[in-house]
Amino acid sequence: MDVTSDKLKNNKYKQMKIAIIGTGNLGQSIAKGLITNNAITTLYLTRRHLNALSEFEGYKNVTVTSDNTVAVQQSDILIFAVQPSHFETVLDEIKPFLTEKHVVISTITGFVIHKIEAQIGADKFIIRVMPNTAIAVEKSMTCLCSNEQGAKRIKIAEAIFNRLGHSLTIPESQMQAATVVCASGIAFWMRLIRATTQAAIQLGFDANEAQELAMYTSEGAASLLITNGNHPEEEIDRVTTPKGCTIEGLNEMEHKGLSSSLIQGMVTSFNKISNIKKEQI
Repeated sequence: MDVTSDKLKNNKYKQMKIAIIGTGNLGQSIAKGLITNNAITTLYLTRRHLNALSEFEGYKNVTVTSDNTVAVQQSDILIFAVQPSHFETVLDEIKPFLTEKHVVISTITGFVIHKIEAQIGADKFIIRVMPNTAIAVEKSMTCLCSNEQGAKRIKIAEAIFNRLGHSLTIPESQMQAATVVCASGIAFWMRLIRATTQAAIQLGFDANEAQELAMYTSEGAASLLITNGNHPEEEIDRVTTPKGCTIEGLNEMEHKGLSSSLIQGMVTSFNKISNIKKEQI
């Protein structure tokens, strides 16, 4: 029986045999989320310098090793989080040990699917994921795409990254835009929170209180949309009244270009990442 197909059929993703190849900052965040959520049968973590992974050595069913080939042979799902410059070398190293059971998940920015297929074969289950830094607190917005074969196993990747936040499957052609909206987007939202903090200080709160007010108000706004499924303008209407302070503040922000600045900034970031890709090609 194909165990992976059985999991897909019954929608069971409670425990899996996973290897994280190249367990740096991102890999460690993924590992912590999987361990916390009890999402593994076994977990292999690889890195050249094992002292950086000492905190994982006491966990049950977690193996730390510098041998990528051992990790691959003992796992079904392979999450690659190596440096982009090392990815091709690592793929060459593990290619002889890949079987029909393996699901290859790449977190490497800009390394497109056809390049992975060219190295290990288009018959492999290949999935690209683009998480953001909030994965460290299990709140990542992660975008996924796959090759034709990988689409048969995309639910497995969704199950993994839904344990670490929220996931959305998109065409690979949209991955660059998703990088701007979700990965760079963390920085954009941080700047908005910082600006709100600065305003709160000017209005009389001390720095710690101001940041607390800004952070939790931001979290509440997002949670309302996530929970209710409303358009942002619907929630804005709930707190604006005729001749009130909220609408006056909103209008002043729009006069100063709040929305247009955000949009233009994100488009500029997208143009930059597009130019980088052209240079790489």
